[in-house]
Amino acid sequence: MTIPAPVHRLAALAALAGAALLSGCAGLHTVTSTITSYGQWPAGAKPGAYAFDRLPSQQAHPQRQQSLEAAAAQALAGAGFQPAPEGAKATYTVQVGARIEQFESDPWDDPFWAAGMYHWGYPGWHHPPYHGPYWGPRGFWGPGPGPWFPEPDVYEREVALLIRDAATGKPLYEARAMNEGNTAGGDRLLAAMYEASMRDFPNAVQKAHDVTVDLTLAPPAPGAAVPVAQGVSTAAIVLLFFLNGVRLPRDEVLHGIRNWRLQGGNLLYSFGAMALIGLAAQ
Repeated sequence: MTIPAPVHRLAALAALAGAALLSGCAGLHTVTSTITSYGQWPAGAKPGAYAFDRLPSQQAHPQRQQSLEAAAAQALAGAGFQPAPEGAKATYTVQVGARIEQFESDPWDDPFWAAGMYHWGYPGWHHPPYHGPYWGPRGFWGPGPGPWFPEPDVYEREVALLIRDAATGKPLYEARAMNEGNTAGGDRLLAAMYEASMRDFPNAVQKAHDVTVDLTLAPPAPGAAVPVAQGVSTAAIVLLFFLNGVRLPRDEVLHGIRNWRLQGGNLLYSFGAMALIGLAAQ
């Protein structure tokens, strides 16, 4: 039986698409943030158990704050901190916040005004889903002579993390990270920014400096898409093997089945050697 080549290619592409949905893209790109940090970490003090501390405004949006704390938790773990077990006393409290502010292209831009000496940015506002504990909106401006082109919106993103002594409430370490781009980003971007903000810990470097962190391009398939991706991938792989199998001449298939040495060796390797290797690995 002859199977058209396009059918094979389609099945292969479907298998690859399902695998991509499940595993996400392996490629990386980098995110650079401007970092500042303040405070004086106590000499001899070590990172320990912590608990998040929420302001009343943050308590009003628990789901948003929980996702933000999850992003910061990765950076805290990298610095040696761990969440205090439920019911146990924390050594430190951690307060986190984020500001994502959108600046629209000027609604007054036109070929005449944009060529002037200066052009002013449109005032921004807080952009959901995050809000911070101690920031407010602000505008920006800069020189802009030249021909007129439509300008994309700019998102200014900032995260902050404050570590306190749980017993005294004394602030011990504050870190901030800021960058900007043409999208609001997301949890993965904020996690990378928190990671960058804690790179200097326990040293405090007040002078602004850039830190670059790798960021995965595509996240794994979300929970609702996992069953679909698994079904697509499994069906495509089964179809691919089936199409390759039906191309074999019948005589060769029967000859392979009757080859007890080959089949016996496959069975011993699959269910004997591999099982022993698995047990040894445990």
